[in-house]
Amino acid sequence: MTARYGRIGIVGAGAWGTALATVARRRDREVLVWARESAVVEAINNEHRNAAFLPDVSLDPRVRATSDLAEIRAADAVLLVVPGQFLRGVCESMAPGWPGGVPAVICAKGIEEDTRALMTEVVADALPGVSQAVLSGPTFAAEVAKGLPTAVTVACEDDSIADALIDALGSTTFRTYRSNDLVGAEIGGVVKNVLAIACGISTGLELGSNARAALIARGLVEMLRLGEAKGARRATLFGLAGLGDLVLTCSSAQSRNMSLGAALGRGERFEDVVASRRSIAEGVFNARAVAGLARDLSIDMPICEAVDAILHEGASVEDEIRKLLSRPLGDDVA
Repeated sequence: MTARYGRIGIVGAGAWGTALATVARRRDREVLVWARESAVVEAINNEHRNAAFLPDVSLDPRVRATSDLAEIRAADAVLLVVPGQFLRGVCESMAPGWPGGVPAVICAKGIEEDTRALMTEVVADALPGVSQAVLSGPTFAAEVAKGLPTAVTVACEDDSIADALIDALGSTTFRTYRSNDLVGAEIGGVVKNVLAIACGISTGLELGSNARAALIARGLVEMLRLGEAKGARRATLFGLAGLGDLVLTCSSAQSRNMSLGAALGRGERFEDVVASRRSIAEGVFNARAVAGLARDLSIDMPICEAVDAILHEGASVEDEIRKLLSRPLGDDVA
């Protein structure tokens, strides 16, 4: 018999964490959101709005917020929605009192920059023995919060946990498709962030729709290479968590990663773009981690390497574009 997750804990009150709170409430679940910022906690509890991260969405008054991580441990399932570079610290803080049988659902898309560890590897280190799932797919938080049609992948090795999560979150407008390929769901979510910056740069340079389509297609090849090296299934990367997320993030200015790349393509300085934003796009961290992991595994990922060089090595956009266009031609999909 599938367990019922009646109490959902959400660690992270950014736009995506807040959107997932609305998803769980539509399924009549008790929802408690942890936020680091006391102002966000007060706004959610008193004004039923997260003005800092999702200002245009009214929240169900039964969505509660807290700044005490210990309160989250009373949940039946915990969604981890903090930025990837902070996931280890948060999990280590929660580890001593983590209750048995409560799964950790990874909703962050990233690779740890220092260790080049996937989020599942980070959670395995910080929360040993805790069951894991990955929720990923093509999602803009504002659209999810407004109840617009969305489809995601819920990846878990334990079918009963996956079924309970699907029951807790899935609906006619938030369609949840099951998988047991956690690594594939992760790889798609992280590589697409880097490729979205590349597509943004192309857009900022006004290189045209043909160039963006080529970047998406060749970027998918890079995603497949890294996924296969880490044990992912190709089919997963052609699904929602791979190709679906890639197309969405590389095709809309709503994407923080694509909009950052577009600013760089227009000639804005990286430091100025970062300073003007409340939060840094995950692709900034992902670029260095993905490029480093590709080198460790001897994988050719020239688009991701070019983005890393532009962001972190002082390379010029023009030089990296020139290098990509002068690469030798090869097989279409390899």
